[in-house]
Amino acid sequence: MNSFRYKIWDSGNRLNLFIGINVLVFLIIKLIAVGEFIFGTHTEISQWLTMQLAAPAYLPTLALKFWTPLTYMFTHVDFLHILFNMLWLFWLGKIFIDFLKQRQFVFVYLAGGLAGVLLFILAFNFLPAFKNDVQFSAPLIGASASVMAVVVATATLLPNYSIMLLFFGEVRLKYLAIGYIILSLIDILSNPGGSFAHLGGALFGFIYIKQLQSGNDWSKIFAKRSKLKVVRKNKSASRGNIPDQDVIDNILDKISRSGYDSLTKFEKEQLFNASKKNEP
Repeated sequence: MNSFRYKIWDSGNRLNLFIGINVLVFLIIKLIAVGEFIFGTHTEISQWLTMQLAAPAYLPTLALKFWTPLTYMFTHVDFLHILFNMLWLFWLGKIFIDFLKQRQFVFVYLAGGLAGVLLFILAFNFLPAFKNDVQFSAPLIGASASVMAVVVATATLLPNYSIMLLFFGEVRLKYLAIGYIILSLIDILSNPGGSFAHLGGALFGFIYIKQLQSGNDWSKIFAKRSKLKVVRKNKSASRGNIPDQDVIDNILDKISRSGYDSLTKFEKEQLFNASKKNEP
């Protein structure tokens, strides 16, 4: 149990943290619903809580629930919905963090979710097919837009990186992202709200990486200010050939600009040593 808590809350791994938050919110809502069912109450607290966390498209309602563009991306009520979202987030998030920084992952997840809800709101308020019924449209929930941002960002950074998929075998990330986007476009017919959110997240993930490769890292708003401190050098500091954080940051910046293949053999060894240091 302590090991599980460490991996989620104390390890500093933001991927585990975000998965943990999503699962925790899901469990709270579902356990409340189970209690209501067992005791035959008609309070509908679980449904009320879900509506307080879901993002509405209708602007007057959104103004009263201004926190929901953030909370919706951590809220699920369907088991398969959270299962597949968290699986994709785990698989692609691990690749993302292997090549970029924790703060960049946090930024892409949050900003991608905000981009998704923004496109959802714009579509339902201005497109002819939806604007007349926007007041009665279902609110948006789920991490799909954030996950889509991470998936497309990773595929844009590493388009030829391959993963194994059941029934499909080895698939390059660029084809995975393209397929995901096509399915979202088709799904507008049956799930327009979620589909627009997916597309908003995908667009943000693509733009973010292209800006990063041009030297503009938008995630720097999350960067910690460096603090001046005096460190006494000793032999143990170099034990294991573990490079310091400045060296790793420079290597990660080089990957974001030119890709992993641009690294020298020595730089790849330094990155490997740093990853061993971070293992719990």
